[in-house]
Amino acid sequence: LYAPQPLLPELREVYGVSTLVVSLVMSVATLALAGALLVFGPLSDAIGRGGIMRVTLLLTGLCSLGVALAPSFEVLLALRLVQGFVLGGLPAVAIAWMGDEFDRPALMAAVGLYIGANTLGGIGGRLIGGSIGEIGGAGASFVAIGAVTLVGVMLFWKLLPPPRQFQSRRFELKAALVDLAGHLRHPLLLAAYLLGGLNFLIFINQYSYITFRLADEPFGLSARWLGLIFLTYLGGTLSSAFSGRLARSFSQPACMTLGILVLMTGTLMTLRESLAWIIVGLTINAVGFFLAHSMASSWVGRQAQRARGSASALYLVFYYLGASLGSLWLEPFWQRGGWLGVVIASWLMLSITLGIALWLWRTEWRAEPG
Repeated sequence: LYAPQPLLPELREVYGVSTLVVSLVMSVATLALAGALLVFGPLSDAIGRGGIMRVTLLLTGLCSLGVALAPSFEVLLALRLVQGFVLGGLPAVAIAWMGDEFDRPALMAAVGLYIGANTLGGIGGRLIGGSIGEIGGAGASFVAIGAVTLVGVMLFWKLLPPPRQFQSRRFELKAALVDLAGHLRHPLLLAAYLLGGLNFLIFINQYSYITFRLADEPFGLSARWLGLIFLTYLGGTLSSAFSGRLARSFSQPACMTLGILVLMTGTLMTLRESLAWIIVGLTINAVGFFLAHSMASSWVGRQAQRARGSASALYLVFYYLGASLGSLWLEPFWQRGGWLGVVIASWLMLSITLGIALWLWRTEWRAEPG
């Protein structure tokens, strides 16, 4: 999903398009993924989780090989659209699968580890994309990503255990729509959906614009070095893995609030005209974002009393929809104020999610007995 991100400055020059247009390479994939979640989530409640994850991951790897052969920017965008859709089969189902199989303490720990593993995937995709892209171009990077994905699919296909607690529900379109509407009317779920989507809108698109900043003077970083910037995701790997332990000592909304405050602090640190300070700021951003994200996603699994597959999928619809729309929000600020404009836009949006987290914290505190 994220392998092209360190290649955006190069793709902008190759195809002669603007920063907003080249960002579509990322946006169309995340937008299609968001739409796919509405299909795969309810479908998994009816036919099971494992088969959907296996087949869609296989198609995702094959699509990477197809993207490598794209003859034009328009075809590249079309293939990324297809790739984003089939990729939706995993995130739509994975957390619901855990919700079926684990009790609450184990679920929070499992979701944290799962999200931490996602950060490693994000790092790996960008590192491979940047390093191979600098040597052999974007096509070679997509071939490499496709090959790695297919190897991973083989392991996943073999190692995923059979379900023990899943209970099938006959798929009915009307019932699926009723479930989705019910989740949207649930104020605690809707708050988590908005928090996750708006946080991701800022976090992931900051990385796109930081590549433009660092590719220009005075930094002048190449695609390979831009790929290494995403090692800052390791901060998110650490915070996700330990989020379950933190949630045993503090409420989930309190942890969401802390995560957003950390994300706001790291964003301010990236204003320094020093590559070292920018890296530190991005690392802190990853710690804060993934702490809030792991808490919000497990909060959804905890609050949803029925149709967990569609509830988790709807969270991720907001999550990836935020990623798709982020460039529309940040681009005017970037054009007028450069990176300072991006930071201002980020703080404006994060102030909203901070308010949501504080409201959830207050609501849970009032609901506690005694």
